[in-house]
Amino acid sequence: MRSYRELFRTPEFTPFFVSAAARTAAQTISGLALGTLVYRATDSPLLSAVSMFGPQLAQMLGATFLMSGADRLPPRSTLTGIQLATAAGTALLALPGLPIGAVLAVVFVQGLIASLGGGVRWGLLNEILTKDGYLLGRSVFNMLTGLTQVAGYATGGALLTFLSPQACLLLAAALSVASALATALGLTARPPRASGRPSVAETWRTNALLWSSRPRRLTLLGLWLPNGLVVGCESLFVSYDPGAAGALYASAALGMFAGDVTVGRLVPPALRSRLAVPLLLLLATPYLFFALHPGAPLAAVAAALASVGFGASLVQQERLIALTPDHLTGHVLGLQSSGTMTLQGVSAALAGTVAQVTSPGVAVTVMAGASVAVTVTLAWVGRSAGGVPGLRADVAAGRAEPAGRPT
Repeated sequence: MRSYRELFRTPEFTPFFVSAAARTAAQTISGLALGTLVYRATDSPLLSAVSMFGPQLAQMLGATFLMSGADRLPPRSTLTGIQLATAAGTALLALPGLPIGAVLAVVFVQGLIASLGGGVRWGLLNEILTKDGYLLGRSVFNMLTGLTQVAGYATGGALLTFLSPQACLLLAAALSVASALATALGLTARPPRASGRPSVAETWRTNALLWSSRPRRLTLLGLWLPNGLVVGCESLFVSYDPGAAGALYASAALGMFAGDVTVGRLVPPALRSRLAVPLLLLLATPYLFFALHPGAPLAAVAAALASVGFGASLVQQERLIALTPDHLTGHVLGLQSSGTMTLQGVSAALAGTVAQVTSPGVAVTVMAGASVAVTVTLAWVGRSAGGVPGLRADVAAGRAEPAGRPT
């Protein structure tokens, strides 16, 4: 599968795409509205960052206790239920006068519920598309995220000029309901990919199996750490320049879109396999410029350039799938998604803490420097092990280990 036309001719891909667009728009508008609401109420960069990215902090709990459900629950009904629960939580956040502690509690519960969604969603995409179409399909969804975030942050920033954050949160809740409807009405009811009931014990057993492979372990760390630290930089946009936060987020999303188009569609496979580390370095390096406290226009350019580096995740995800048995695809993609989101939430909290005692510009620089250091370290460890994480599809290393018994 080599063209976007082929993708959208695939049965069920279009409703799956529409559902994802509504879900991403809801997340974008609600995140900006909630971060603005909390910052206005507390004047705290830390609480603003945590409120926007707090759901990610719950992701690893979901990966630890719930992820066996990614391959053992019917995907259509599970995704529908998750989106309806998200809509209910977002509507609850819109209640006037809700204490900050209650806001953070709702955000945490939302993240815990959503933690299962990544594994179910990307495992289902792997069923809808053929094997050779997954990378192109995933790149389309990454591009969708970029475009929707551009539109969502721009729209959210404009709406916050005329509407209250609570009204924007209600709009986001309505978009989550629309996402649930697109899933329920547009997708076929499929059986789970694996038999057996979801359980904590099965989640632990499968996590241990997936983590036992060094190539897969290094690939997961490469997907989690550099990405998460850079999102820590992005979490400070509201406190760095409250009036230009929407423009900064939109610029970053535009850069991510450009990177995914380039990596997913234009770069040939032979070259693509060598791009992970250069892209990860690009992801962080422009944020070092924030040490000079640039104005909004230059900060937006830096954010857009850096976000081109998010294209590295496509190379790394392609490798991760090659290293994983088919019946555990949903679980490993959920583990990857949850780990990425968790590190993003932790990094947002860390960045907010550094900004609290220094300044947002200094904190952005510190997080970017940490991302560069982690990328260089993982590349060195990967070379000493015979392959740089994410650069070489070492299928033999992944397939030679016991695949585990289907359940």
